[in-house]
Amino acid sequence: MNLSKFIFSSTLLFCIISISTIQGQNKSVSDYSREFLLKEAKDIMINSGTCTLITLDSAGVPRARIMDPFAPEDDLSVWFGTNSKSRKVDQIKKDSRVSIYYFDAETTDYVLIHGNAQLVNDQQEKENRWKEKWNDFYPNRSEGYLLIKVAPIWMEILSTSRGIYGDAITWKPPTLIFETKEQ
Repeated sequence: MNLSKFIFSSTLLFCIISISTIQGQNKSVSDYSREFLLKEAKDIMINSGTCTLITLDSAGVPRARIMDPFAPEDDLSVWFGTNSKSRKVDQIKKDSRVSIYYFDAETTDYVLIHGNAQLVNDQQEKENRWKEKWNDFYPNRSEGYLLIKVAPIWMEILSTSRGIYGDAITWKPPTLIFETKEQ
């Protein structure tokens, strides 16, 4: 997506949120069930196709890049393939906190996941998580290809097309907290 489409989509999303708030949508953030939000989030993530992975560099500056994720798992863990020598790998080694932003341009729905990233270099897992369209990107697949697994800590979702609105006063979207295990 180019910058002008992103700005247009973001502006459109802001207008939709504003209109739904002004029109007095009466649903409270607590009115959504966890199962409903998980199901809808997973659907948005799949429909979005790509997402933005945001890491922190050594100065604490967020670094964003478009990624081609695998479909989310039931617990909304997300897997990516990457070049083992990429900047994001070094950034994750230094600080495993990442955010993933999915945006469906057709509906302006979004899901934001904040979680812990883990670098996975297991050969069997890498074979299981491979896309044939990546052949040209990884001529030395055994050494140049690495996996990133993001385990969610929390997630927020906004989807006017699915009737999922933020708080009418604060605009805070529905948020789910996940149980996390120490790494």
